[in-house]
Amino acid sequence: MPVQFRDYYETLGVSKTATDDEIRKAFRKLARKYHPDVAKDKATAEEKFKQLNEAYEVLGDPEKRRKYDELGANWNQPGGFQPPPGWDQQQRGGGFRRYGGGEGGGVEFEFGGTGFSDFFEAFFGGGRSQAGFGGGSFGQRPRGPEKGSDVEADIMVTLEEALHGSKRTVSLRRSNSDKVETYQVKIPKGVHEGQRIRLAGQGEAGAAGGKSGDLFLRVRLARHPDFTVEGSDLIYEVKIPPWQAALGGELQVPTLENKVRLKIPPGTQAGQRFRLRGHGLPTASGARGDLFVVTQIEIPKKLTDPEREIWRQLAELHGS
Repeated sequence: MPVQFRDYYETLGVSKTATDDEIRKAFRKLARKYHPDVAKDKATAEEKFKQLNEAYEVLGDPEKRRKYDELGANWNQPGGFQPPPGWDQQQRGGGFRRYGGGEGGGVEFEFGGTGFSDFFEAFFGGGRSQAGFGGGSFGQRPRGPEKGSDVEADIMVTLEEALHGSKRTVSLRRSNSDKVETYQVKIPKGVHEGQRIRLAGQGEAGAAGGKSGDLFLRVRLARHPDFTVEGSDLIYEVKIPPWQAALGGELQVPTLENKVRLKIPPGTQAGQRFRLRGHGLPTASGARGDLFVVTQIEIPKKLTDPEREIWRQLAELHGS
């Protein structure tokens, strides 16, 4: 089934020659604007936030970006988007694709509600199947019942969903049916990157009376404009002026739930980490990870004449 090409550069509002830093800044700026927790029109913002995440998932990864640039070199040619030769075999993943390798050539599955577009699933998704061979030998027809292939697709989960848990509606359509199957999928608290959520018996149908395979949704944590994830811990980078680093002070630090106060001591250095215990993501034991605040010292790019004079005086005091 043909898919519509997605212009990720246009989504982030950057040029195709944008640097990694420009792409990261564009994502963070737009993601803050369209984050569902702050936007007034939550339905529109949620869809836009997913599009931004998908674009950054590809353009923020050097290898994915290289493949995307290769894929999209001639996307607007007459006759519509056509992937380069060999992509159909090299990049099979989730989305609307063919699974299994049996006599019937396998089954295609189309997913909805996962947070990723058909374009992403087709060329960058992690979906795949693991064929069951029953009691037969490889390359031979099984003598008895054969279990159907397991199917895997990606599902985008926000950090807020990972913190509180949620329920999502996911739809599935098989190529041999016009029926759209709908499932309520429970996203458990503390779900982590790469974790698989199992829907038993919803994969490819078995052969000769064998059981159906399972459907696995592999979690991909959505990028957040403020935090990065390290296991169950969150990392927040904050810029402070040099005088605050020297004199110390108090910061208002965002968490996934509210804002908290953090005192920083005099003589704070660039790259120094401060731990806010229990403000991270849930762990397998039910406890919470931590939030680490990493300080970056922001030097003023422009100085007024009085400010320049004060810096000169400081330099003289330190013998510079």
